[in-house]
Amino acid sequence: MFNRGGVGSGVGLGQPSAGPVAGSSGTLSTTGKALIGGPFTLTDHTGKRVTNKDFLGRNILVFFGFTYCPDICPSGLAVLTAALDQLGAVADPVTPVFVTIDPERDTPEKMADYIKSFHPRFVGLTGSKDEIAAAVKAYRVYAKKVPDERDPKAYTMDHSSIAYLMGPDGQFRAFFPDLTKPDPLAAEIRKALASR
Repeated sequence: MFNRGGVGSGVGLGQPSAGPVAGSSGTLSTTGKALIGGPFTLTDHTGKRVTNKDFLGRNILVFFGFTYCPDICPSGLAVLTAALDQLGAVADPVTPVFVTIDPERDTPEKMADYIKSFHPRFVGLTGSKDEIAAAVKAYRVYAKKVPDERDPKAYTMDHSSIAYLMGPDGQFRAFFPDLTKPDPLAAEIRKALASR
């Protein structure tokens, strides 16, 4: 499986605004805001329909992956869990959210069973192909179905491995491309939570 652990081309960070600022010399200005996140309607691991508005008032730590992932997802979620555990009460206002990129196989029941192995506050989200595609697009996540050359009925998913911290207002606060060690991740989460 190929893993795009970096931010990729832009990820919407500092993207130009719609056009030049009035009265300027024709140079583009930036909004200074990352264009990550946005409206979504999905189904949580209990079968309840949820939207991005259901998470307002809480910091959410969002990670996209899939339950059949053999390596990147379980290790990334384990590191997120360890980092949140290290933070203790500092992480209490953070809800970790695991969004599938494989809605064909990741039912609410499958998500519920999978997230039990990780932090107890994890929320698993799934949905229809279109709903997941909209969430993937809103968060600028790379995800692609890759057929198994040996078995035409089998496939895996190629995807980015980045966690996003969204603030209580639903706005992007930070991204974490390195999900290999809990200590630096915990320090970065602490810093991001304290910065606003």
